[in-house]
Amino acid sequence: MTPLSSAALVIGLAGLVSGHGFLKSITVGGKNYLAWQVGQDNYVNPPPVRYARQLTDNGPVPDFTTKDITCGAGGNIPAQGVIELKAGDKVTLNWDQWGSSHSGPVFTYLAKCANNDCKTFKGDTGNVWVKIEQLSYNPQGQPPWASDLLREQGAKWSVTIPPKLAPGEYLLRHEILGLHVAERRLGAQFYPSCTQIRVTQGGTTQLPEGIALPGAYKPEDPGILAALWRIQQGQTQYVAPGGPVWSEAAPNANRAGP
Repeated sequence: MTPLSSAALVIGLAGLVSGHGFLKSITVGGKNYLAWQVGQDNYVNPPPVRYARQLTDNGPVPDFTTKDITCGAGGNIPAQGVIELKAGDKVTLNWDQWGSSHSGPVFTYLAKCANNDCKTFKGDTGNVWVKIEQLSYNPQGQPPWASDLLREQGAKWSVTIPPKLAPGEYLLRHEILGLHVAERRLGAQFYPSCTQIRVTQGGTTQLPEGIALPGAYKPEDPGILAALWRIQQGQTQYVAPGGPVWSEAAPNANRAGP
């Protein structure tokens, strides 16, 4: 390989990696809670309290048909901390970065932790995940893709906890789906994270039956096996995976797309 081609390869790989990202922190009521800082806890003793489950790195889930899709590739190990909040509170999810080439939808789900204890709950079996918010593709949007809006907002995303949700412990699963190489099978790039929350004041509404993760995301789903250029040229309508947003979610939780 010539020096020029080697340099081009390095630059290309750097561009791919720079588009990746991970959830860095969560803000509720003006207080900031640490999520997972990839690689940093190896150098801090004692490590800080984290409120989101650990990730292996800042890349996508290697295979979204496996249990890695539940809470990311990192073993789905419960975090030490649990964020206390109220039903109806706004939660801001702060990413370390997001790349302009990794366009796609943004989703947020909830799962009720069994026995009200997230320290013993993984959420990788059963139809436990309920979508409480999504933004996908809006041709009239500026920008049209949700992930690009997240980037323009300083790599931040806000979601409202359903206002009538019953108290208890839940996993808040926030996710970006990058479609930049989704034209090939298993090319879609999912970036999920799971934050542990405790709703202390709420209503009486329990989560309904949801979807299973793994299980609900199929390699041939039209929202997963998708060509960005066809969508953006109006040749096909984009249908987000994971089913509809829960009817008891906060107003405007389904802000664009089917």
